[in-house]
Amino acid sequence: MVIQKIFSLATRGNGDMHDITESVTSIVESSKIRTGIAHIFIVGSTASVGTIEFEPGLQHDLPELLNKLIPPSRNYKHEQAWHDGNGHSHLQATLMGAEITVPVANSTLVLGTWQQIILLECDVRNRSREVVVTVMGE
Repeated sequence: MVIQKIFSLATRGNGDMHDITESVTSIVESSKIRTGIAHIFIVGSTASVGTIEFEPGLQHDLPELLNKLIPPSRNYKHEQAWHDGNGHSHLQATLMGAEITVPVANSTLVLGTWQQIILLECDVRNRSREVVVTVMGE
C-alpha cells in the first residue's frame, strides 16, 4: 500500500529550522501501514530536510556552519545570472538534500531519542513550503 500526503508551512528565511516530526508522524499513523518506509521530500530548490537533535544550540549551529561553508556572496554564477541574492541558498540546500527516508515499524517512525525530522530554509526570504510524505509498506 502507498499513501501520500502534502502539508505546508511558512518559513522566515535563511537558517529558519522547523521540527516536522509530529506532522510526519501523524501521516504515518493515519496511513495504517505497520511496516515500511516514510519518504519525506521538500518541494523547491532552496530548502532541505534531514534529521538532527532539534534543540536551540543546533538550531543555531547548523545554519551558521552552512553559512561558513557556503557563504552569501555575489560571486556565484547564479548571482551573476539572476541577481536574486540566493546563489548560496541553492548550494546549501543541495548539500543538505531535499529528501530523506525513515523506516516505519509497528506504525511508528524509527527514530532515535534525540533525532527529529527537520525542514531547513536556506533561501534569503520568507517562503511557503510544501512537504510531500509518501508512506509505503504493509
